[in-house]
Amino acid sequence: MNTERSQLYYNCVFLHVSFQAIQHSMAGKKNDSLPCWLDTNLIGMLSRELHNCREQAAPFADTREALDTAIYHCGLLLAQCPGSLNSQLCHHHLDAIMAPLKEAMTRLSGNVNRASASTAPSPGQRLRSWLRW
Repeated sequence: MNTERSQLYYNCVFLHVSFQAIQHSMAGKKNDSLPCWLDTNLIGMLSRELHNCREQAAPFADTREALDTAIYHCGLLLAQCPGSLNSQLCHHHLDAIMAPLKEAMTRLSGNVNRASASTAPSPGQRLRSWLRW
């Protein structure tokens, strides 16, 4: 993993963990009908960081698409914060932000390529399997 890709990966990890922490600590219970009071300054800061990540992802088209989706849902969340959302909708928006971030992390880590390569074993893998290595 080159430096640019690695930095982008860790920025996505930071954003995913940040939104996850918000969901667990501030968003209320998932099945509450009570209003959800999120800190819009914090969400705005994370939104700016998402935009920065999207700019850094210019060479990685599939990652850029995932980040575009996260940015879209973050914008929807910001448009309705604070107090216009109930906890269910707040959780829905946070899930909709975290899912593409997780997808971006998977693509940046290279696990997508490894998963597709594992469906057809290479000659070396077949040999190791045959030799039971």
